Amino acid sequence: MRTDVDLPLVVDRAAPLPLVVQIGDQLREAMRSGALKPGERLPSSRALAALLGVSRTVVADAFQQLYAEGWLDGRHGSGTYVAASGDGLGRAATGRRRGGGERPEDDPVMLAPRGVTAGIIDLRPGRPWVSGYDEAAWRRAWRSAGELAPSGWPDPYGHAELRELLADHLRRARAVPTGPGNVMVTRGTGNGLDLIAATIIRPGARAGVEEPGYRVARNVFAARGAEIVPCPVDGQGVIVEELPDDLEVLYTTPAHQYPVGGRLSIPRRERLLAWARRTGAVVVEDDYDAEFRYDVAPLPALHGMDPDRVVLLGTLSKSLSPDVGLGWLVASEGLLAAVARRRDELGDRTPGPVQKAVATLLERGDLDRHLRRMRLEYARRRAAIVEALGPLVQGDTAGLHVMIELPEPVVPDLVRRAEERGVLLDTTGRHHHGPPRVHGLVLGYGYASLADVKRGCAVIRDLL
Repeated sequence: MRTDVDLPLVVDRAAPLPLVVQIGDQLREAMRSGALKPGERLPSSRALAALLGVSRTVVADAFQQLYAEGWLDGRHGSGTYVAASGDGLGRAATGRRRGGGERPEDDPVMLAPRGVTAGIIDLRPGRPWVSGYDEAAWRRAWRSAGELAPSGWPDPYGHAELRELLADHLRRARAVPTGPGNVMVTRGTGNGLDLIAATIIRPGARAGVEEPGYRVARNVFAARGAEIVPCPVDGQGVIVEELPDDLEVLYTTPAHQYPVGGRLSIPRRERLLAWARRTGAVVVEDDYDAEFRYDVAPLPALHGMDPDRVVLLGTLSKSLSPDVGLGWLVASEGLLAAVARRRDELGDRTPGPVQKAVATLLERGDLDRHLRRMRLEYARRRAAIVEALGPLVQGDTAGLHVMIELPEPVVPDLVRRAEERGVLLDTTGRHHHGPPRVHGLVLGYGYASLADVKRGCAVIRDLL
């Protein structure tokens, strides 16, 4: 291992790209090309800043983004290193190993606790905090929906106005270079996944799902006649090298793997797309948890890296409310046309008034303001869990949940004793297709108030 690396970096203050981006791009290319090899130690941010004549903050920000993408690995008291195999060590920017996740919508088990008894603290994942909405904006949106004239037969693609607004939102928020011709308005992620499955799945086709992973995806594919193929994950998401070559479709959650919680690093994303191009498989990217991140900016969506091979699914069920019942499907124009024909045959549609209301929220900037408020709200609850449970917490860099990995025998008794003390918990076991590989708790902090999150975590800490 070389410890003194001669870095061929140059910064140009007259260039249009920010200095942080220039440094990050050059380091990334050096690691991709092999000029920087796995295990090599980089100069400290202070030394590199002095060498380049920039502030230390500029270098630190460039390092931070490369940490998030999986290119770098920090070793306490030792410095910053190129990640093993050029693919990171599966840790997010906070340095934790891996974490938990859960799906918010159309999962009947997760939506079951409708009538939770007063005084019960519900830390099961799956539902957002809906009390923080802007009442004036909400009323305004639905008044505009009431002005919409009835439609004789809705466009299977969705309203043109909303598709334009969603395309703009995805370009700004997720770096997806798309237009309205590539966007279909759906009733949520589950609906979008079923439309894709109904279009491309033939009886007996092999459909890959992450293991452990989102069980609704398994159910949707199975209902359309597919053979379910569990695909192992680690702290960085789906393991590309273990994907079989005969899959026709792969469902994945690269922004925040459900329920382990890692995010797919850039090198692994590139390998996944290379696998898809080689095998001809369609990759269905569920952009789950991309809205709420607590470390650095989210990584670009897979779809933006290969629009012809990747289908992108998104929803407002967690960012706004499951009541809205609206999502989107982004795909190549050819595939989207096939989905639209199939949708028309099935008589499936997204209600027009809902589309109009969401268009108003987007057009006026109300949805963006709501997301900013909720990021702050959820960040406080996430901080409370981390403070209470400390190093046990995994997967806290995104979303509305964390995971605590525990020995298998401990889990059932802990859940039972917590319920006796008024705290409802979820476990990782039910999220597997086969025998459970990961054991522990998936703690949701979207539905419970900040005070209840603190009280619930105190109970868990006492029991542990």
